[in-house]
Amino acid sequence: MRIIINVSQFTFILFLLIHCLGSRRPIVTGYVDPQGSLRDVSVGNKFMVATGNPLATKAAIKVLEEGGNAVDAAIAALLVLNVTNGEAASFPSVAPTLIYENKTGQVKSYIGAGTAPKKATIEWFKEKGYDVMPKNSILSQLLPASPDVIVRLLQDHGTKSFSELVEPAIRTAEEGFPANRILVKNLDLPLYKRLGFTILMPYNSEVYLEKKWWYSIREAELTKRLDLAKTWKMMANEEKLALKRGNTRKQALEAVRNYFYKGPVSDAIVKLHEEKGGLFTKEDLSEYTGGWEKPVVGEFQDYQILSNQTWTQGPVVPMVLQLLDGINLKSMGHNSPEYIHTVAQAIELVIADRETYFGDPKFVSVPLDGLLSKKYAELRRKLLQKEAFGKTPPSGNPWAFSKQKPKLIQVSTHNHKDQSANEIKYGKDTTYVSIVDASGNAVSLTPSDFPQSPMVPGTGLTLGIRMTQFRLDPNHPSSLHPGKRPRITPNPGMVLKNGKLWMSFGTPGGDVQSQAMIQFFLNVIVFGMDPQKAVEAPRFRSVNWPDSFSPHAYRPGGIELEESLYKTVSNSLKAKGYKVYEKGNLDNDFGAVCAVINDVQKKRLLGVADPREVSFAEGR
Repeated sequence: MRIIINVSQFTFILFLLIHCLGSRRPIVTGYVDPQGSLRDVSVGNKFMVATGNPLATKAAIKVLEEGGNAVDAAIAALLVLNVTNGEAASFPSVAPTLIYENKTGQVKSYIGAGTAPKKATIEWFKEKGYDVMPKNSILSQLLPASPDVIVRLLQDHGTKSFSELVEPAIRTAEEGFPANRILVKNLDLPLYKRLGFTILMPYNSEVYLEKKWWYSIREAELTKRLDLAKTWKMMANEEKLALKRGNTRKQALEAVRNYFYKGPVSDAIVKLHEEKGGLFTKEDLSEYTGGWEKPVVGEFQDYQILSNQTWTQGPVVPMVLQLLDGINLKSMGHNSPEYIHTVAQAIELVIADRETYFGDPKFVSVPLDGLLSKKYAELRRKLLQKEAFGKTPPSGNPWAFSKQKPKLIQVSTHNHKDQSANEIKYGKDTTYVSIVDASGNAVSLTPSDFPQSPMVPGTGLTLGIRMTQFRLDPNHPSSLHPGKRPRITPNPGMVLKNGKLWMSFGTPGGDVQSQAMIQFFLNVIVFGMDPQKAVEAPRFRSVNWPDSFSPHAYRPGGIELEESLYKTVSNSLKAKGYKVYEKGNLDNDFGAVCAVINDVQKKRLLGVADPREVSFAEGR
């Protein structure tokens, strides 16, 4: 008897043989997902850490136990997250940061997003045939920010050396760590996309697939990042050599920064761009700088909500909460159709203003005082209606409430098609760090970026795709311009009460970040929930505007609900005119909020970790 098989059947059989016979990575014995079940809030009397991964939390705890402060611990946690969560928050990409100094009661914002290279112009991209910023391309890379953030934070507020703080990350990268369920989810591509990923970006495939495009990583498999460890060792060695030469701590830290932006690391980055037709130059890297700025502040009841400025979407959180202040949300009932409808509309009204006014304040005149005016919030509040907006509502005129010189009002028309995007999303999301130390100082930091553009060969460096948060529309506030920052989605938050730190919080999740933070805050403040129960509560998210990432997919009138919510409120929301989409319970598409709350009355710190990811809170 003859057996006849066609080419596709033969290919499938060959794939199965390779898949079964190919060597797999060793499984880490004893690995247990810390979020396999819901947990109680973490309680500490001295200090508290909540981050996107247990290994990062443990690294920060060790630094605090050894006398380091919140900034030292945050840097140690950030670097470990760059290993364990590298597919979601890579080194050396964006890292927007807020710092609270207990002695002065002051909150400072550090600009943790890179700028466009000097050659990057709308005209250049248009001439190349692009209508939106390309993905999966060397052209989607923004100048790296986190090395600048790390050095400046340590110089101005830290106590320890870079070489001390990077050691746990190097050890984790070299010895390996267990692949967690979110890493597996983020790297889950169909076979044909893994093959395409390998062809388009072979070094990325080497790092994340070990050159096995047919291979699909499993949870708890031992995972290493050896090239990244080598890069960090060289940076740390530069600091040690500077100290041996008699340089001060600050000078030695500057040597670390110079090694990256002016030395061998920048050479490797520029070499890649020259080979791949990218736009980075040595001058771009050597001249890059972040910088300190005043944070944005809004109010809700007795609380002051703080964010970075409008190079992030951070001001959305205080603006929405100001718009909702004075509305009796509690009487509506938690997650009732009326409550969801009211909060979603408030978010959509503020997002309309985000799309019209938010941009890099060094390039765009932003009427920030008008946007944060309580009178403006009151005016916008009057636009809340009984039915769904159905599309992104019109933006307002905050210039009328601003002390700045009025500008020509930009009317946001949002003439975008209802669309979804199809591209290689190898790695995604973001992560988060929240720390309060024994002296009451705090750090809120939201690192991000993913290997969807070519990594720098031999270095383990991922430069991300943040240029895709620019627009090729010169009238958009986040329009591309050389030296400009895109309006990025990562946005750490802080909350003060009577001038003292009450909470440091944030989340991964792109456009959902501000929405998840708002819902968590209201769960605690309005509904009096235990903070851990507040973070576990079912969530919703509006998608009634163009996505912040290119190609800016748009689903007019759309709202997504976790499964348990969908079962109870979807019909009521559909009756109000929403297009309702169902997602699974505790899905990280709805964010993964981490928070540290300063419970002054009981003289304790509360740590909150969202089970939607493998986030982990621990204190002493």
